[in-house]
Amino acid sequence: MNTSYSRVRWSVVLLLALVLPILAACGAPQSGTTASPAASSSPAASTAAESPAASTAASPSASAEASPSSEASASAAPASGSRGQGGTLRLLWWQAPTILNFHHGQGTKDSDASRLILEPLAAIGPDGTPVPVLAAEIPTVENGGVSEDLTTTTWKLKEGVKWSDGSDFTADDVAFTYSYCADEKTACSTGSAFEGVSSVEAVDPTTVKITWAAPNPNPYRMFVSTNGEILQKKQFENCIGEKATTDSACQAAHNAPIGTGPYKLREFRSGDTVTYDINELYRDPNKPFFKEVQMKGGGDATSAARAVFQTGDADYAWNLQVEAPVLAQLQTGGKGDFLTIPGSSVERIALNRTNPDPALGDKRAEPDQPHPFLSDLKVRQALGKAIDRKAVAALYPPGAGPTCEIITTAPYVEPTEIFGGRHQCEQDLEGAKQLLDEAGWTVGADGVREKDGIKLSVLYQTTVNPLRQKEQALVKANWEAIGVAVELKSVDPGVFFSTDAGNPDTFGHFFADVQMYTNNYEQPDPTTYLCDWTSSQIPQRSNGWGLNNNERYQNPEYDTLCDNLRKETDNDKRLEIVRQMNDIIVEDVVVIPLVARPQVSSGKSKALQGINLTPWDTELWNIADWTMTQ
Repeated sequence: MNTSYSRVRWSVVLLLALVLPILAACGAPQSGTTASPAASSSPAASTAAESPAASTAASPSASAEASPSSEASASAAPASGSRGQGGTLRLLWWQAPTILNFHHGQGTKDSDASRLILEPLAAIGPDGTPVPVLAAEIPTVENGGVSEDLTTTTWKLKEGVKWSDGSDFTADDVAFTYSYCADEKTACSTGSAFEGVSSVEAVDPTTVKITWAAPNPNPYRMFVSTNGEILQKKQFENCIGEKATTDSACQAAHNAPIGTGPYKLREFRSGDTVTYDINELYRDPNKPFFKEVQMKGGGDATSAARAVFQTGDADYAWNLQVEAPVLAQLQTGGKGDFLTIPGSSVERIALNRTNPDPALGDKRAEPDQPHPFLSDLKVRQALGKAIDRKAVAALYPPGAGPTCEIITTAPYVEPTEIFGGRHQCEQDLEGAKQLLDEAGWTVGADGVREKDGIKLSVLYQTTVNPLRQKEQALVKANWEAIGVAVELKSVDPGVFFSTDAGNPDTFGHFFADVQMYTNNYEQPDPTTYLCDWTSSQIPQRSNGWGLNNNERYQNPEYDTLCDNLRKETDNDKRLEIVRQMNDIIVEDVVVIPLVARPQVSSGKSKALQGINLTPWDTELWNIADWTMTQ
């Protein structure tokens, strides 16, 4: 059945209204932002969201001016003449940023650190609708910005916007950003957001026209939210292609980008601290409130929580992935509030489809080197069956829960399907053993299964965090119970989520058998998120290990579904494609979903005001509106 474009637009609006109530029914807090002594946590990788992430796309007819998120930001805006009156804002990101150009970043730490400097055309607010940033308005069918046939999107840009070096921000910079990331050799980690495009044209200095390769049901897929930061053409025009990852001048630019945001870079020590000054050329003369911002990296989630709740050494602490009793105790310090909001984050175990054996040399973990035992579906299924997801989820504060799905938001998955509904995933040790028996893996004298001279032994890595190490211990015990030997490895998160092509311990290299982290989708429409598992997104030596399909999953059927999802405009068919892609990821055991987590779990000083959390963008998306009471 064909669906009219009008029906598509309005059905999407209705579906967006379902998101937060249904998530709340799954155990997440109902309010958009809460200050609660026992809420939940967000990733140590929102790819990965801890980084390297709902319903369908925000409606093309939605009015950004009428958006509650726009109104909330405006109500919290600094008073006239208050620019720079707030002194120093102290941010504590215990996963330290490693790059300030997020098109080559991994994880929320890099996305958040870059967003003070680099901006997209629009943010995605708490209600799932776009909010103008560099755009003068949000393009819609009604205002002519989105064509009736959904094949073009035309953005009108704000006039008079300056880069922090004093040059004009124009449509040429937007078109250039597309050209930069559309080149596969540039190896943008955000690359899948730039696919499905015929052309991006700078019509005039304040007009950009996108022509899609097919009718696009989500006109805000590109240049919006965390994947949409605009680069200055003058700074990066000599960095397209391989030079983006090999040229020293380009590497320097990644760590010192010129931006249009409320702040500009003073000093960046990768893996440690970023210090920002006010961008004197920022377009709003009354913002930002704080004279400078210091984003300190390092430490751990527990010490970060202590800094904001007890000692007051931080004004805002990110990703308080702390066990519930410990978090509750820290909050008795009384100096801060806990913030959380439902979202799409899933803690998962990724299974490597390639061989990480160092003996392979330059062929290590390359796509043409199959894994010696994780290539076997029954082995992957057994590993999933053996895990007690309920015990793992119990480590987290309330609001998190066990899950079998990689897509966990309405309308794709109902509350009853999050765990044991759509897919069954209760722990089943005997069933796991039977699968391994059927696959020919027999238990040896040492209790470890083997086949054809190969031991069923896995190297299991994740980031350094006390909660994650307890997760590892639980999973290790489960796997050892079915005859799998497990070696645990913990990597500093600043290394794990870096894009250092020379460091073997990064998320992209994945030189282990399995690795654990959290990721989420950055918009209510999960198209880009799901398409990160396509064959074109495999990190490997040739692209500097910078893309997001670190499992190196290759499936032509899945690739075709991605192509179909990008161009399908019938809402019912889109829902079905998303479910099919979720089912392939789960049933082919590309990853093992563990815990559905709220999107944000941060702490703020009681005096810090103006924060407007959204599950669809960085926590710092409206930092220009933050203020501090005396």
